Amino acid sequence: MSILRRRRGTAIVETDKGILVTAGRSKIFITPGGGAGRRESRMQASIRELKEETGLEPYFAMALFKFEGKVHQTYNFQDLHTVYLIKAQGTAEPKHEVKYVAYYKPGCDLRLSSTTKKIIDEYL
Repeated sequence: MSILRRRRGTAIVETDKGILVTAGRSKIFITPGGGAGRRESRMQASIRELKEETGLEPYFAMALFKFEGKVHQTYNFQDLHTVYLIKAQGTAEPKHEVKYVAYYKPGCDLRLSSTTKKIIDEYL
């Protein structure tokens, strides 16, 4: 059985409060972003998802690195992230499937997904 590899744009938004992270009902926080559509670049996906999830208005994006997420055995897929540093204006608020917005700083007690922790560690 082949593994579906999903192209994902992932946003690092660094603020004075820390790195922006979002969570759904589970309160497991992740960096904003999502899958790229068929005719969409990963950068476009990260910008679109950031706007949809938080209402922020991005004005700068720069590719940082690629990251291969773990293979999700249950759903038979793997996220292939391209991580972008994104600068945005406005106030982040939960939108759509996002229920919580928070800011991560090393040593804080937020519950991050294992992939998000690795991505942030690589960024820092």
